[in-house]
Amino acid sequence: MAENWLEPLLNPASVALLGATERAGAPGAVLAGMTINSNYSGSIFPVNPRYSTILGKPCYADLESLPETVDHVVIALGNERLEQGLANAIRHGARAATIYSSGVLDGDHALMSRLIAMAKEAELAVCGANGMGFYNVHRDLSLGVFERPRAVTPGGISHIAQSGSVFTALCHNGCRLGFNLCVSSGNEMTVTLADYMHWSLEQPETRVNSLFIETLRDPRGFVAALERAAQQNIPVVALKVGRSERSRKMALTHTGAVAGSHEAFAALCRRHGVVEVLDLDEMAATLALLQTGREATPGDLAAVFESGGFRELFTDIADAHGVAFADITEETRTEIAGYLEAGLEAENPLDAWGTHCRFEERFLGCLRALFADPGVAGGVFASNFRDGYFLSEGIFRAMETVHGETSKPMALVNMYGDLENPDLCRRGFNAGIPIIDGTREALCAFGHLFDRRDHRVAASLTADVPLTDHTLSQAVELLFSTEQETVEEDLALEILSLFRIPVVERRLVEDEKDLDAAALALGFPLVLKTAEPGILHKSDVGGVVVNIDGADALRYHYRDIAERLGPRALISAMAPEGVEIGLGVINDPQFGPMVMVAAGGILIESLDDRALELCPVSSDEALKMLSGLKINALLEGRRGRPQADQVALAETIANLSRFAVAMGDRIAEVDINPVIAGPGGVVAVDALILRGSKPVVI
Repeated sequence: MAENWLEPLLNPASVALLGATERAGAPGAVLAGMTINSNYSGSIFPVNPRYSTILGKPCYADLESLPETVDHVVIALGNERLEQGLANAIRHGARAATIYSSGVLDGDHALMSRLIAMAKEAELAVCGANGMGFYNVHRDLSLGVFERPRAVTPGGISHIAQSGSVFTALCHNGCRLGFNLCVSSGNEMTVTLADYMHWSLEQPETRVNSLFIETLRDPRGFVAALERAAQQNIPVVALKVGRSERSRKMALTHTGAVAGSHEAFAALCRRHGVVEVLDLDEMAATLALLQTGREATPGDLAAVFESGGFRELFTDIADAHGVAFADITEETRTEIAGYLEAGLEAENPLDAWGTHCRFEERFLGCLRALFADPGVAGGVFASNFRDGYFLSEGIFRAMETVHGETSKPMALVNMYGDLENPDLCRRGFNAGIPIIDGTREALCAFGHLFDRRDHRVAASLTADVPLTDHTLSQAVELLFSTEQETVEEDLALEILSLFRIPVVERRLVEDEKDLDAAALALGFPLVLKTAEPGILHKSDVGGVVVNIDGADALRYHYRDIAERLGPRALISAMAPEGVEIGLGVINDPQFGPMVMVAAGGILIESLDDRALELCPVSSDEALKMLSGLKINALLEGRRGRPQADQVALAETIANLSRFAVAMGDRIAEVDINPVIAGPGGVVAVDALILRGSKPVVI
């Protein structure tokens, strides 16, 4: 197997510290102290012409003076010396570099561009610039600009952050999380977040990837890394900023890159089973649970308390976050009842306190019974845990015993998050029983664990695409048969019909004399619409008349529309009654086409009711999209309405998604509004397609 190109960066045999110093507080001093005083087994060479030794180690005047060519040069220099330092590292023959400085100088806006060009030409793997470096924890190599606490615990989390502060927030605080790699990737001159992921996935110590993302500079590489993680069954936990318009602008200013569509990113996460979290507390809790390596079995949550009030609070929050409690068997209830004092019910969630007499024995018996129940997928003991407190000690011992008897995941949960308990947390980490501060955080973590269990990466639907080469070529020919960038209703419907999307019967008319033939072919009642180019919202200009029931009425309304808007019109059959659904395709610049399902008709813009997924989607995935809509109640036929054919609607959505994949960049957007979904099937009654790139003819 070929060596990963990041080996000289993250696992070098030798390191030169360009800018090393003994000046207190300087980045070069922090760097020298961390490396020279570590257990790193590789060669370390401080480089600074002002010193002969640094911390007892020989110091060299420049890179040319080194006794060997090093793998990795750390450039701890200011921006004004950065370009020369990088040039020296390349001339020396280094294969990797770490750069902390921002690469920004007043009056020299091209500095970063020159640095990137130099590094790429030399095929140099660069961590940074504008980052805080990295820690290879298992090898005890710390090339960071801030001193790494010795408390950073070796473990299985690969933490990759595009923010230096987020980098330190997790790996510099506490002992609940164990790391094998911590990276502050900065501006990612040559090495992207995706590259770090690929390297981490090759390491046997990696159990989970933790990602803080401002922007994705290599979307394809990122998707490939997610696919690899899924194949290796390594969880990925992602926190991406840019949800709001304000934060997207901040990301643009901060990183010099576009944050991208969060809806597309969220869809990507769902597609690949990525755990997406909202904040650092939720991330830390989820990582604490996932790093144990324990998978959730079928079933739901078990929870034990030593307080009725805690149980009620926990239950309310669980309900708000969609976390269900396991239905336990009668056998389990009977076993639990034997440990409870009078007045306590054998149920889940369980208040097992009573008095503190023999509490450890009682808790142990209840926990054993619950974790043995076939309906329990994992469980918690929720209380307030404090170092040295008799109750905390007893609960921990009971959990530790049951942990050794089961493979199901478990955690201790502090109902109140602001508690100091480093000793207990360290014991919990060593035992594989995370202690999670905060009820919401713990419930989110278990919710994510259960979602991972239930997730199945969508299989490729290529074989199911309902088209032939002829169909695709025909669609492309029709798409570019007009000079208009916006392909309007009649032609758009014709193109979509090639992909098994049911469309309404219609006739295009150019003159009043065409009306009788169209009416004869279609039959009354009819719909009349203007088809003049450029009129996209026909209803807004009085360009639509529905339920026309005779030839005289048809002629009257046609003359009116022709006089006001022009003679070109579309006559179509009236669609059967049903629910109006809007379907669409958006071609995301990073992740490709996304299919959208929404409340249709005039509600599509006024009602915030839509679902988006990456294309292609299966019919089952389309049904799931429909189930999450507010308008789904109408599809299900509530309040006396007939039930719509959701299977046919789901298949139409799936076919639209396959159309989007087949057409690729040739389309930018598709809008089908409305699709009428009724008990007899579905039919698209209006559509437009916004063209993308025209295929190159060779």
